[in-house]
Formats: sequence, structure tokens, C-alpha cells
Amino acid sequence: MEFSKITEAFEKLDQTQKTLEKTDILAELFEESGEQLPQVVLMCTGTPFPAWKDLDLGVSSKTLVKIISKATGRSEKEVEKEWKEQGDLGLAAQTMVEKKTQQRLMSQEITVQKTFERMQKVAEMESEGLNSSVNQDKKQKELADLISSSEPREAKYLARIIINNLRLGVGEGTIRDALSEAFFDGKHFEDIQKAYDFSNDFAEVAKACREGLEQVNSLELELYRPVKSMLAKNVDTIEEGFEEVGEPASINYKYDGMRAQIHVKEGEVKVFTRRLDDVTEQFPDVVEAVEENIESDNCILDTEIVGYDPEDGGMIPFQRLSKRIKRKYDIQKLKEEIPVEVRPFDLIYLDEPILQRPYSERWEKLKSVVNEQEEEMKLVDNDITLEAERVQEMQQASLSDGHEGIMMKNLEAEYKPGNRVGYMVKLKPVMETLDLAIVGAKWSEGRRSNWLGRLFLGCYDKENNEYLEVGKMATGLTDEQFQEITEKLKPLITNEEGRKVDVRPEVIVEAEYEEIQESPTYSSGYALRFPRMKQFREDKEKADSLEKIKGLYQDQN
Repeated sequence: MEFSKITEAFEKLDQTQKTLEKTDILAELFEESGEQLPQVVLMCTGTPFPAWKDLDLGVSSKTLVKIISKATGRSEKEVEKEWKEQGDLGLAAQTMVEKKTQQRLMSQEITVQKTFERMQKVAEMESEGLNSSVNQDKKQKELADLISSSEPREAKYLARIIINNLRLGVGEGTIRDALSEAFFDGKHFEDIQKAYDFSNDFAEVAKACREGLEQVNSLELELYRPVKSMLAKNVDTIEEGFEEVGEPASINYKYDGMRAQIHVKEGEVKVFTRRLDDVTEQFPDVVEAVEENIESDNCILDTEIVGYDPEDGGMIPFQRLSKRIKRKYDIQKLKEEIPVEVRPFDLIYLDEPILQRPYSERWEKLKSVVNEQEEEMKLVDNDITLEAERVQEMQQASLSDGHEGIMMKNLEAEYKPGNRVGYMVKLKPVMETLDLAIVGAKWSEGRRSNWLGRLFLGCYDKENNEYLEVGKMATGLTDEQFQEITEKLKPLITNEEGRKVDVRPEVIVEAEYEEIQESPTYSSGYALRFPRMKQFREDKEKADSLEKIKGLYQDQN
């Protein structure tokens, strides 16, 4: 299948904001994709790789400027100028290919298969850590060859896919519904959703859809393939919590730690973050704790990894613990400075998938495989009760111990990956903080002129699959935080006008604030009053939703 076929569909998607029309466009594309369907579906998600695979092209916006320059023979300054004028590197690539001085480096038209193979090759170079200047040049040449061989409109979408920013408003639900429409006349979308929940791989789900419903329903949870964590709804009162999860309920402490999914396969341990990143090397102490204290050679644990002070044993905040998540060097030193304890609270695989069994059964099985050891492995603090007084008692005890509050869980509920379905709820003290994406910033002035300072915060609009501004944060940051923020945001810049920059919404921060106000100034319609950063949330990949902002605003009024 020629890549131009995908481009035609992308152009149609770009012309409509209606979800049903987007679904129909994708369904038609999927029907015509044949054996290339898995790759086509992945391209439509904006990345050529499923989320669970530890593969990434490792290309920043600045690097893409170099790639476009090499592909077209235009200078990097010309590319950057076009980027700033258009506000989109995809459009800049399209314009540069139209003006290119280089001859095409490959004679035949590019196909989906060749595009996929080329990107796979580059991603494998990235995963092997080939970071020398020679290997970086090789990676850039591979992608430059691809863009050079493309037509202008193809170049636009290739550039966007390279930096994972397709900008077509296509979410997972749209792809699910399009597969349902293409292969089952709009039926069985629940089976497709379940298959995706279990496999975390739309390529496999798409392949199964072509083969029939029986194959779709055969997709199962697999070891070493992390799935999205089940998420909790927020409640303001204990009574509301019981209404949501039923009585009696399982009550757990909510720790200020790192959510981790731990896989054990034939005795070998792997540790994944909530964002599905493999951090096994960064946490050798977690691997050791699991090897010594889990009585199973094949299981998946849902856990919270909590850091503690080696001097007094007191819990430390996630902000300090997060230093270990992406550390590639001095791992042993940091392990000694910030030791951790593993706190399992759920079990979703024990020699076979058990995530569809009731939580009460999963909890009992979890207790049977965990050997508790102080400062290594301990089950989450837990009780089962229908008494509001007991829940209040645990809430106060949790907060007094420096934790975040409590979780309330439905004892009869299955585990639903990636969903907030009310099977568990989070009761935190008010005013609740918000996890928001940094969507823009401004270069500072004076002595901080080399740092990005004023930060524009965004919430996630699920309905339109976009981020909307909800305020700006300008004070309360230290020089160290300004420097760290700048280092995180510079590779994510997508547009720059004067001192203002737009960035991809990949950096999530936990923000405190005094209240939420209605505001015509920001695209969300709301503004946080005096927002201030509490910490980075590197364990999260999406900001809190616009619906949550609306709900909090209504509750406070």
C-alpha cells in the first residue's frame, strides 16, 4: 500500500471536527488496507509503535529541523523560519519539499511497509543507545531519505509522525469504532475495546479484526507486555465513596509514591511505570525485593513504590523519588540515597490472567504470594469496612503519616485497564491538586533570560482530543526549577513567536491553587487562581480532564 493512500485519508480527517465523519474516513481506509492494516492503524495513532514496546525514534523538534534541511537541501535557518511562520513542523516540511533543491534519493514511491521498516530501523538504533555523532548522522540520514522521497503532503504527515504529533484529533475510541465499522458493521466495539485493554497493541487488535471475532476475543494479557493502569475517580466525601464502590469496601492508604506494574516471567522481573516505561535497570532494589519476597514465578503486580529516608525511615515525597526514574548513571549511589519499599495492592496475573475476577479474590491471592519484609515489601495498609467512622479514622491516620489520603475499592469489581469506571475512588483532602500539562511558556527577561519562565497550563479535553489552557504559573519557582523546566521543554517546542513558545503537552506538573474561576481569557473557560507547582508528575502522560475542572468548579460553588 502506498503511503499516499494514508495521506489522502489524513487530509480528509484534517477537514472535519465531527467524530462520526472521522470514524467513517478511518473505517474506509482500514477496509482498503489489506495485510498492511496493522501498520496503517499504528500510523493513525500518530506513532509507528505500540505503547508497550520500548521503541522511540528519539527525534526532537530541533533534530527534525536538521532532518528536513538534509532532505530538501534548504538551510536550517530557512526551515526554522518556515516553522515559526506556520507554527507546525509538518507544514514546514511540506513547504520545504515543495521548494527542495535535492533530487529524490529513492526513485520509487514510498509505501507503508517501507516507511514502517525505516522507522523501525531508526528506533532500534535509538534503543541500542547509539548516541555518537556518527550514529546520530546515520539516524538522521535514514529519516531524511524518507522525507526526500515523499511528495509534499506526505512529508507533512511523515514529519508529524516522526515527532509523535499527528494533530488530527484521532483518539483510541475513534480507532476502536472505525475497526468495528470496517469489520463488524459497527458491532462488537466492546470486544475490540477489551482486546485493546488486554493487549495494549492496536496493531494486534487490527490484525485480529481482519481474522474475525473469535480471534479478537482470543487476545489476552501477556507477561512483559504492560497494560495501562486502572485509574481512580475522585470523590469529596466518604458517603460519596461508598455510593460509588458499594458497601463494604476495601480501604487502602494512598501513598505519595510511583505507580509501578511489576511483571515476573519464569522468575525474571521487569518494572514498568504508569507510562509503561521500562525502569528495571533504575530499580535493582525492587527487582531484588520481588525475587526474595514474591512466591510466584509468573505474575503481574500493581504496586506503589514508596521512597523513604535511610536515616529515620520516614516517607519522602514523590518529587525526590522521581530522580531515580530516568537516571542512567550512578544508579547504585541513588539507590542508597533514596531507598524504596514496594507496596503491592493488586494482582492481575497469576500463572494466567485474573484481572476479570473480583477484587476480593485478587486481594486474597495477592496476600498468598507476598512475604512481607520491612523496608522491602509490604502489602498496602488495608481494611475492609462499611463503617464511615472507620474510613475517617484511616483517612486521618494516612494523612498523619505523611501520605495523600485513602483509596476506596469495590470488592466485586474486575480490573479495567486505563479506565476510571468507579471501581475504585480516591478520597484526598481538599483543595485537591490538579495534574496539568505545560502547553506553552515564555522566555524570561533579565538574569533568567536563558530560561523558560511563565508556564501556561492545560487540561485535557477528551471530547475533542486536545489541550485547553487553564491558567499560567509565573511565581514560586526556584532557579533550579527554572533550569530543569527549560531543559524539559526545549526539545518539545513546536512554535515560537517572540518570547512565547508552544510546546507538546508531554510535561505534567502537579499544581496547587487557591480556587477555580470562570474566565474568557483561557480556552478552557476556566482559570486557576494563584497556581503554583508542587512537583513534576513523570509517572503520568495525560493531564486531568476539562470535565474534572468543571466538576471542581461546581463543587466549590
